[in-house]
Amino acid sequence: MIVGDKHFKPFISEAELAAIVGRLAAEVSADYSGGSLVACPILTGAYLFAADLMRRLTVDCEVSFVRYSSYEGLSSSGKVRCELPFPPSVEGRDVLIVEDVVDSGLTIQTMLADLRALRPRSVKVCTLFYKPDAFKGTYRIDYAGKAIGNEFIVGYGMDYDGRGRNLPSIYVIDE
Repeated sequence: MIVGDKHFKPFISEAELAAIVGRLAAEVSADYSGGSLVACPILTGAYLFAADLMRRLTVDCEVSFVRYSSYEGLSSSGKVRCELPFPPSVEGRDVLIVEDVVDSGLTIQTMLADLRALRPRSVKVCTLFYKPDAFKGTYRIDYAGKAIGNEFIVGYGMDYDGRGRNLPSIYVIDE
């Protein structure tokens, strides 16, 4: 498959994605049973994952999108930009950051610093994919759907220069 000017090959099927999301929703629901939660999906990559995750949660949940970005093309620019910050209403509440991929951890590290200033009761991180070989963060990934290598992936909300988000499964770059 060609996305933009790059070739990609199948990596993770729709069925495997559904199973991963179901497991994560069960874990989050168990941890917040009887409580409520503010889920903060990171735009734009996590929106499909977040929608499927939210539909499967069994706890009271409010959604507030945030937008932080650092990617340009196939890699991180090393600079995190906040384009849509956390709402002040997270103060004193349990917050779940919902991310598509955690690789270096730079974006989440920046988000956590911004979020601490708003004094939430608790903060946990839920990511669909986690790249442990690239991770340099000092915080805990509370819910990780699947550990993967350092491959570049597209589909299910994740893109290559704005393309490929609409693909229902995950594809990996084929170089």
